[in-house]
Amino acid sequence: MSTTTPGRRGGTAYGAVRGVAGRLSVVTKGVDAVPSDGLTVGAAASLVGVTVRTLHHWDAMGLVSPSERTAGGYRLYSATDIARIHRVLIYRELGLPLDGIADLLEAPATEPLVEQRAQLVERISRLQEMVAAVDRLIEAKNAGLLLTAEEQVAIFGRDWQPSWVAGARERWGETDQWAQYAERSAEMTTEDWKQVAASISTLDEDLAAAKRAGVVAGSTEGNALAERHRASIGAFFDCTHSMHVCLGRKYVADAGFTAHYDAFEPGLTLWLRDLINANAVANGIDPETATWS
Repeated sequence: MSTTTPGRRGGTAYGAVRGVAGRLSVVTKGVDAVPSDGLTVGAAASLVGVTVRTLHHWDAMGLVSPSERTAGGYRLYSATDIARIHRVLIYRELGLPLDGIADLLEAPATEPLVEQRAQLVERISRLQEMVAAVDRLIEAKNAGLLLTAEEQVAIFGRDWQPSWVAGARERWGETDQWAQYAERSAEMTTEDWKQVAASISTLDEDLAAAKRAGVVAGSTEGNALAERHRASIGAFFDCTHSMHVCLGRKYVADAGFTAHYDAFEPGLTLWLRDLINANAVANGIDPETATWS
């Protein structure tokens, strides 16, 4: 199984993790920068990187209030207040609501801090899992298949060409269908792919058997087989009847696809194309004018 490239990260989740790490790294520095006589709201906002309006809001809701006063009665933030602000910012980086943050800040002094730390670690762990999932999605979109060349051949058979995946990405990499495929592919394991390969092989055998049995295009059984084939494609992206017709054309025009189907039964490619077209007509699509839509 291929792995993600070190250093490549998915936006929001990774940003949150980095935000927490960065915030933790400046807490001590920020507290040390507070003069003994405290900071005005403007100076405090500048130090911790929030707006004055934010500090006023937190003061109003009792989240963080300046605890010192000047001789003239102006309120000042002490080093302890600044440390509390940093705690709020850490919790906020992790996506906790302000009400929940208030509960954490006001927890009884006897409550072990290790409990709060455990909550942070758990949240960071979930965010890191999100990062990994986003990385996997990025790789799936770029690579097309999260299997090594050896795994692909082992699963899909000796006739499989790993280069086909790169060709498909080059042709369809910017389409909505490729994005859908990448999203679903990113969640699939090697065992999932084995099941997919087995299911497709069974379908191909059933199509060949139906052709030998004389199933004709447009019949109830023929339309059911066409729908089953369309559903096999729908496992990777939403395939309309019009798209299905376009794929049927490609099967006939492409020597590789023709060789694949005709290996199960001579003439199977043309027969499948006719099944697809007849089923499309039954669903209101004219195969002559069908487009990739």
